[in-house]
Amino acid sequence: MYPNDGFRELGRQECLRLMAGVSVGRIVFTRRALPAVLPVNFGPDDDDAVLLRTSAMSDLVRVVDGAVVAFEADDVDAARHSGWSVVVTGPAAVVTDPAEHERLARTGPVSWVPAPREVFVRIEPELVTGRELIGGRTLYGVNLTA
Repeated sequence: MYPNDGFRELGRQECLRLMAGVSVGRIVFTRRALPAVLPVNFGPDDDDAVLLRTSAMSDLVRVVDGAVVAFEADDVDAARHSGWSVVVTGPAAVVTDPAEHERLARTGPVSWVPAPREVFVRIEPELVTGRELIGGRTLYGVNLTA
């Protein structure tokens, strides 16, 4: 990013705070050696981890358990040419501890597609990056609001 390109880098805590205000993001993982992206609803945990709740039988659970994934969430205002985007990268793991599962069943995200047997997938935030687009500013001095 350049000093006047219209973007502002976000710090880790600001990224996590912004993510806590939205409920849909995209998980990025590898499927058959190729990148795959899937929109999911999510929620934050007390330790800043990203939590997904999904069917225990889903393909997603099989491919992300034990893998390093990326998770992206954003909020964009197309009319004002502004918004933010945050990416969390880290290992994903299915929560297997019964007490932890019980706690998350009470406090964690609710699946938008409930299943008879659900699991929680925790993404540990090893790397958290983000940026904000400040509407109407570009590196080239072009007024985007005109």
